[in-house]
Amino acid sequence: MATMNFSIPDDLRNAFNREFSGQNKSAVIVRLMQQAIAEADQQRRRQAAFEQLTAARVERPALTEAAARASREIGRP
Repeated sequence: MATMNFSIPDDLRNAFNREFSGQNKSAVIVRLMQQAIAEADQQRRRQAAFEQLTAARVERPALTEAAARASREIGRP
């Protein structure tokens, strides 16, 4: 298992220690890191899906203004 060292503001450290007193703080940090990794992965997948959908838009035929107007007129009484 690896050890990580990093600096954080004192007020954040104190709030963390108060909130998670009596708990295994290493386990809490590991869980937070796992959540951050999962969120980053999800964001990457969302971005890839967005780019795929956006790229496919170019290949789809565009609805002309006349066709859009005709579709609206069909739905009116």
